[in-house]
Amino acid sequence: MLLRDGVKSAALKVSSETQKLSDFVKDKSKSLVDRLESFEDIINLEVGDTGLNRAKSLEREFDIRQLYIKYEGDNPTGTQKDRIAFAQVYDALRREYEMVSLATCGNYGVAVALAANLAGIQCQIYIPETYHTERITEMQKLNAHIVRLPGSYEDVVKASSLLAQQNDWYDANPGGSNTPLQITAYAQIANEIVEELGDAPKYCAAPVSNGTLFAGIYRGFVSLYKRGKTSRIPKMIAASSTHKNPIIQSFKLGLEACKDLKPEAIKETKYNEPLINWHSFDGEEALYALRESGGEAFNISDAKLKKMTSLLLQKESMRVLPASTAGLIGLLELDEKLNLEPDRFVAVLTAKY
Repeated sequence: MLLRDGVKSAALKVSSETQKLSDFVKDKSKSLVDRLESFEDIINLEVGDTGLNRAKSLEREFDIRQLYIKYEGDNPTGTQKDRIAFAQVYDALRREYEMVSLATCGNYGVAVALAANLAGIQCQIYIPETYHTERITEMQKLNAHIVRLPGSYEDVVKASSLLAQQNDWYDANPGGSNTPLQITAYAQIANEIVEELGDAPKYCAAPVSNGTLFAGIYRGFVSLYKRGKTSRIPKMIAASSTHKNPIIQSFKLGLEACKDLKPEAIKETKYNEPLINWHSFDGEEALYALRESGGEAFNISDAKLKKMTSLLLQKESMRVLPASTAGLIGLLELDEKLNLEPDRFVAVLTAKY
């Protein structure tokens, strides 16, 4: 029995204003243009603009200057997944789909279920039958229909994409035709960082699983730089569970393409689950970001993930999912190795605990 995604969320709540907007979006007697505008208002109210705070206690602990934490746990379902979930449901609403479908092991499913519920679109969620997550109850409360399928997560993604195509449903899975939309949604993280800091940081670190988040943040910085909004593109730091992520392993081997791992060699724990896979659906994009930015990649043990979670709670009063701390740990390990000159450093923490 496998347990996936460790976010522990209380009952999901959105503002009363969002509920009123949702009622309007669901009213099909209204024009589609007006309904889309209301859903845009929901996104602006609920998603993104997450906190960016200087972690002075960690600076003292690790002797590093100007360390900033970008905390994606501020999103409505507690993770960065809300950014791509709401973007894709908006796209589904615009294209007048009646059903949005996806495969998930937890967090992404809750995010899409919430967005679809607010938009008045049906939601079909496929979960590997061997996986168990506390977030299924949340999905069901949001009127999502849960279907169990045999096989690994990667197998279920492929099967659910095929079913979406056969039934003319909106396919919200990673690695498909919607990848550019997902990357654009995650690029907003870079925009928010630059808006707060006034320029890009020297380094930006993030945990890596499928690679979409990492690629999106990098693309955001590149776009800002090309538009003259920043003086530099950060060096990107990727980190994941030790020897259990194709992006990290491929980069360390100096490969030009992302090479799959052997599925039987990967074992889940309650700490590394959101990070691991044998095939990263947007691995090529993430690997490109690492190479082009002159970045670094790190393997992080469960013990380090657990220790950093405790330290963040003790020093910064932040409840963060252990897997979400991988990028931060990688950044601090790089500083320990190179003794980085004082500058601005940002670590993206992707989920609350």
